[in-house]
Amino acid sequence: MSYKCSRCKRDVELDEYGGVRCPYCGHRVLLKERSRDIKEVDVK
Repeated sequence: MSYKCSRCKRDVELDEYGGVRCPYCGHRVLLKERSRDIKEVDVK
């Protein structure tokens, strides 16, 4: 899953053993990337 560091703005891939920390700057706040897909809702 892809995340972005809120301090250095670099893309971060988290593995199952690494924990939640940016490997580049050490910051602990990572933002989940949102998909760019447009979702349509059928309203009746």
